Amino acid sequence: MSITAVPLRPIEKGTLTKLWIGIFLLLAGAAVFAWHATARPIAMNGTAEDFLSWNAGRSGVIETDSGLQYQVLEEGDEAGSPGAGAGVIVNYEGRLIDGTVFDANEQQGLPLDGVITGWAEGIRLMSRGARYRFWIPPALGYGEDPPPGSPIPADSVLVFDVELIDFISREQLMQIQMQQMGLGGQQPEGAAPGQ
Repeated sequence: MSITAVPLRPIEKGTLTKLWIGIFLLLAGAAVFAWHATARPIAMNGTAEDFLSWNAGRSGVIETDSGLQYQVLEEGDEAGSPGAGAGVIVNYEGRLIDGTVFDANEQQGLPLDGVITGWAEGIRLMSRGARYRFWIPPALGYGEDPPPGSPIPADSVLVFDVELIDFISREQLMQIQMQQMGLGGQQPEGAAPGQ
């Protein structure tokens, strides 16, 4: 029996360098993947600031100077947007970042000067028919004082999906609300105009 020896070729110049570069890139890719895989859970279980910092880096999320974050889900008709004192008719759902729904309404009429600061700011960015998602930081929401009896913890980021159906004057909104209450557009006794 004879043994045939197979000669090994010497390693070409640069091959070892390419091998180490490949290993480095593989490790770097694994680190990036691990960071992305853990960033969301850390943000979801961390502070409001942790979440908002992570959320601001997501695709399509825009942050205003005040800290409100929003994403355009559907563009509206571009025919203007509501002013500060306007009334709006909206469909909306409000939830916490863990998905707990705390409020939802359809065809709801609201005065913009009667809602939380972040919600009013977000609505004023919209046009009729638009659908947006808002992430409202605690400072623009309820902060340390959520409504009594609500499932909203103190210092919570509030998430709202909002569809702006229409915007009208505050007076028109008041008249609609009175008609819905069965007052036929009459001012209730003892109520001051515009309340």
